[in-house]
Amino acid sequence: MTAPAPFSRGGAVPAFIDLHCHTSASFDSLATPAAVVRVAAARGLTHLAITDHDRIDGALRARDAAPRELRVFIGEEVKTIDGDLIAIFIERAVPPGLSAVETIAAIREQGGLVGVPHPFDGLRGFGRKSGLRLEEIADRVDWVEVYNARVVGGSANEQAVLFAREHNLPGVCASDSHTVLEVGVSSNAVFGDPSTPAGLLASLAGVEMHPNRATFYVRAWTPFAKLIQSMRGNGRRRAQTSGENR
Repeated sequence: MTAPAPFSRGGAVPAFIDLHCHTSASFDSLATPAAVVRVAAARGLTHLAITDHDRIDGALRARDAAPRELRVFIGEEVKTIDGDLIAIFIERAVPPGLSAVETIAAIREQGGLVGVPHPFDGLRGFGRKSGLRLEEIADRVDWVEVYNARVVGGSANEQAVLFAREHNLPGVCASDSHTVLEVGVSSNAVFGDPSTPAGLLASLAGVEMHPNRATFYVRAWTPFAKLIQSMRGNGRRRAQTSGENR
């Protein structure tokens, strides 16, 4: 898979971005940061958000290993008590186990941006356990994943499209990659310079999505990755009490 062929808008060449990608720092991936950025660049991506579960060390390693043509955003997929949130442009990991409102505040304190991944997925949807409705934080987030390449069956992506339209939020697609086979399988073309929080927000106003998905069988690697990571002592991080260091 490669990014769509370059095109221009008024003479400007777009940037190609994947805003949701995991590495072996996550408890459910075996894709090393170095391999992820190498593949991302080879497939034509210019910007990549590394969003490992509840940690940023993999993102930092990816940034250091990235080729010159690829800009890596330090991000995190944060598990809140209400559902997952994506943080981008952060410098410190946001701890899991806070409410969505508290998590958003912690991201904003760092000058970061907030996205909502797979909000209506039957297994990973927002507010399934807490009962918090996504509408209650719609004015506090910056974008919604309206196409997540790992959503299987149902109408979750379609519901996300409707939600983004109703709340005037940018909709993006994301690979949610956990293997190198999935990196950049869904990407977004944007114009302008998305390398800063303000620049990314401005560019998402005119985003052009290029949704696609890897074969369903790629997901069969996830249970295997979880088992290997568990054997390595890299299970899912849990909420920590005050005073514990991350």
